[in-house]
Amino acid sequence: MGYVAVRGGGKAIEESLKLLEYERVSTSSAWGTDEIEGTFPDLVDQVMGEASLYAPRLAALALKQAQGSPDEAVFLLRAFRSTLERPYVSRSVDTGAMRVSRRVSAAFKDVPGGQLLGATRDYSHRLLAFDLETEGPEELAEKRAELTRHFDEAATAQADDAGGSPSGSSRPAVLPRVLDYLRAEGLVNRVPDDDAEPVDATMVPLTFPSSRSVRLQTLARGMTQAVEALGYAAIRGFGPAHPTVGELRQGRVAVAVDHPLEPGGADNAYYLGSIPVTEVESVFMSEGETAAPGDGLDASDADAPGGLSLAIGYGLVLGRAETKAIAMSVLDRCLELGDKRYPTEDEEFVLYHVDGVEATGFISHLKLPHYVTFQSKLSSVRGTRAADDRAADQAAAAALEAKEASDAAAL
Repeated sequence: MGYVAVRGGGKAIEESLKLLEYERVSTSSAWGTDEIEGTFPDLVDQVMGEASLYAPRLAALALKQAQGSPDEAVFLLRAFRSTLERPYVSRSVDTGAMRVSRRVSAAFKDVPGGQLLGATRDYSHRLLAFDLETEGPEELAEKRAELTRHFDEAATAQADDAGGSPSGSSRPAVLPRVLDYLRAEGLVNRVPDDDAEPVDATMVPLTFPSSRSVRLQTLARGMTQAVEALGYAAIRGFGPAHPTVGELRQGRVAVAVDHPLEPGGADNAYYLGSIPVTEVESVFMSEGETAAPGDGLDASDADAPGGLSLAIGYGLVLGRAETKAIAMSVLDRCLELGDKRYPTEDEEFVLYHVDGVEATGFISHLKLPHYVTFQSKLSSVRGTRAADDRAADQAAAAALEAKEASDAAAL
């Protein structure tokens, strides 16, 4: 693609950036990164997830610099991430040991460890709270103190009923997976173990066919709204049937690294901290799968045709992004099926088009000068029009000559 220099373009760009900064500083109050991180935690989570970098303060800084634009904030944070060194690679994160803060199942009412509703907007009325418009630091502190007392009293009452202390809890923080007992019964399609070194999707160009690891990484860092839109399209009929959320859990998982010189397993690993994640396992009906003896499926022997079974779609995203995690689990199942009659089962269609930075960058570049290419198109159109006009003139002249000849012959 060709570009041409524009006289004065450099100065205009400098002034444009100054004007953008002027708009940013011309606000009624200056918000620090702490206020942004505390007031918009879900937005900060979205930026970190799409940028593949857990750094709440830097995500808040990117949002401040981007004036609240998630797309621009993700771009900024990814650009910063690309400059960082990688001295270590963490051990595989064990989500089974997640310290759960919220855990629900749409498939089962009673689950081992119980359902944990946690903090959710699922049952709110979605009405504007106009009192927040005048909420100040004093009102905020008062509400916080009131809610703290409420939960302290509830914890004390629960501990009294359980015969324990308020500091303890009758519910374990680490809970078993809801679908494990279905796996034990053999009702879930078995997936072969794959201990191959995972490909880092942030370091290697996307190629097809891709491994499941690459697909999951790409979906996890995909634009939230794009992943949700394609997941919705798959459920509406452009993919597999309606899934059931077997388990959705939120919480924190530990991140650890091995000793660089003396790797000795998990017991000798260095604990770095924990990160918040949302994990989803969605259940799909699966027909025609091969069933081995004792799997608990409809088939009774290895040579019998496959009957009904259950297949699992998986989603795991950084932070609190439940809808995205569910949509990711739907698309994971779609891409496992790989029927290219459906766009949501086409790897290239899905994986290339959920990346927000790629999409934003390519579409935004259309605003930049394309003078040479457009002049080429314009010349082609003008040349074609001129050729058509000449051909029309020649045809008209030929018709006129033919008419004159016909008239002369008639005389």
